Parts: sequence; C-alpha cells; structure tokens
Amino acid sequence: MMLYMKYDLQLFAKEGSGGEKTEEPTSKKLSDARNKGQVAKSQDLTMAVSLLVFFFVLRIYVGTLGNNIMEGMRDIYRRIPDYAEEEFTLSLACAALGDGIQRVLMIAAPFYIVTVLIAVIVTLYQVKYKISFEPMKPNFNKFNPVSGVKRLFSKEKLVQLLMSIAKIVVLVTVIYNYLSDKWNLVLDMYSFNLMQAIAIIGDIIVNIGLRISLFFFIIGVADWFYQKWKFHEDMKMTKQEVKDEYKQSEGDPKIKGQQRQRMRQASQRRMMQALPQADVVITNPTHLAVAIQYDREKYDAPVVVAKGADYLAEKIKETARENDIEIVENKPLARMLYHNVELGEQIPPELYQMVAEVLAYVYGLKGKI
Repeated sequence: MMLYMKYDLQLFAKEGSGGEKTEEPTSKKLSDARNKGQVAKSQDLTMAVSLLVFFFVLRIYVGTLGNNIMEGMRDIYRRIPDYAEEEFTLSLACAALGDGIQRVLMIAAPFYIVTVLIAVIVTLYQVKYKISFEPMKPNFNKFNPVSGVKRLFSKEKLVQLLMSIAKIVVLVTVIYNYLSDKWNLVLDMYSFNLMQAIAIIGDIIVNIGLRISLFFFIIGVADWFYQKWKFHEDMKMTKQEVKDEYKQSEGDPKIKGQQRQRMRQASQRRMMQALPQADVVITNPTHLAVAIQYDREKYDAPVVVAKGADYLAEKIKETARENDIEIVENKPLARMLYHNVELGEQIPPELYQMVAEVLAYVYGLKGKI
C-alpha cells in the first residue's frame, strides 16, 4: 500500500515572481539596496588579502619575533628562582600571568593592527563607506522552512560548495608540494640547536602561509567578480517592477493626467474672468480666438489675456459678444498669436504693426481715437 501526499508546488515558486528579470536595475533600486546594506562583497577576498599581508609582515618581522620570544623565555627562566624563594600567592600568580599576557600582546600587536587595518580597507573598497543598520533587523522569513530548503539547494550554495572544495584542494596541494622538498630537513630537526630549529620552522610556516595566501587571493578575486555579477543579476528588474517604480517616483499617469486637467480648468476659469477686460478678440474665424488687452499704464505692449481653439474659441467669442468686445477676423494674426504667445505674455515686437492696425480699427469703431 502506497501513501501519496499532496504538495502545493507554488510554495517552491520563485519569490516575488512577476515575470522574467530582463531589465537593468535602476539607480533608485541600487540606492535602496545600498541603504539596506545589500552590496556586492567577497569575504574570501578580504580574508585572502588579510592573510597575505599577515604572512608578509611575518616574513619581515620573523627575526624580531624570534628574538622577543627567546628573550621572554629567558626572562621567565631568570624569575623562576625568585618565585621559588617567595611564597606563591594569588597576587604573585596574577602578576606573573599579567606580565606574560602583556608580553604576548606586545609581540602580537603589529600583526593584529596591520591585519585588522587591511581587512577594514579591503571591505571599504568593496562596499564604500555607508552605515546601515538594516541587516541587523530581525527577518522572520529566514525561519521559513520552505525558504530554508530553497536556499539549501540553491545555485549560490552550490557555488559555495565548489569554492570550499577548491580551497581544500589548494591547501592540501600547497602544503604537500612544499613539504615534499623540505621533508628531509624536518626529519633532521633534532640535529639543530634551538635557535636554528625555530628559524627553520618559522621559515617553513611563512613560506607555506605566503603560498596559501597567494592562491586564496586568486580565488578571492574570482569570487569578488562573481559576487559583483551575481549582485547585478539579483538587482535586475522585471518590466512590471520598472513600471511600478516609475509610478512611485513620477506618480500614476492617470492621477497626473487628472491633475493636469484640473490645472487646465483652473487656468481657463482665470482666463474667462480676465476676458471682459480685453479690447478685441482676433479670430481665424472658426477654429481659433485670441483676446488682446492694451493698458498703456501697466504694459509696454498689448497682452494676450485669453486664447483657445474650437469649443474654447466659441466660448471666448460668446463671452466677447456678451461684454460688447469687438471680434475681428484676421487669420494670419490669429494663428501667430495663438501658437507663439502664451497667456499673460506681451506680444513680440514683430507683431506690433499688425496688432496696432487691429487696435486702431477697434478704437475707431468705438470713438476712442
């Protein structure tokens, strides 16, 4: 008898799926990711450079390091008689321990300071300087068992596994190849004095460390480029995401269209309120209408107080008739004013002559001349 269990395969669907990620990441998405602490960073590169610098400093400092260790041992042996003569108390033990810790710290300080400094510099080079506390916030999605299974069998985990295998292979190969040439020297170690043995062991450790660090550095550089590529791929967006981001940053086109419509309506209301002050309405005669006002005390030239096409042109002419404003047909002038002069602007000098003739005609009709 076989048992069957039903699974909802959508649980294993790609999170946030909304189409294939084919679009390049926008500057806003990259900025938001950076603010959340999401950047391309290779821990392997940081570790490799730190190790390389550590062993390089050790190569330079190994002689001084050996002398300091030997001097510390001599000092400890010199103090043994003093400790034997005195009653061994807790305070004496603490003093001896504190002196030993101080010596160790003084010896290790150069390595610690240089290694930490290099690690900070390499990390800052990769991520640049920007503090973000987002990664420290609790993320309960990480406790989702489905997401955990997906991460366990993800491409990223496979790459990490291959990288780990490569590191082990490099480590074993480097150590084996180097020690195979030095094995006879190691077997004859008993024939050397203490200083010679320490120098030989130190030289072997430093050389192995430098070789391992160099190979790890190559792996770290490769991982750095992979992390940059992976981060870029992860930041890519679907077409829908690009549209949604545009709506958020620029506003919904429908809402913006409604806002523009309201602005046009408000502008038209102000225009129609100013229309009764016009001196003349110039038409072409059916499609366009432009209202002109000339106030010698306020303006140096006539001003367009209203203009419109088709339905709005008819409204302008209707309002002009209601307010006893002359309507003059002049097709070329109506077109030039409508297309080249905005509301509230004075007419350009090249139209002075044509507008002056129209105003003179209107003023003559009304007996203002």
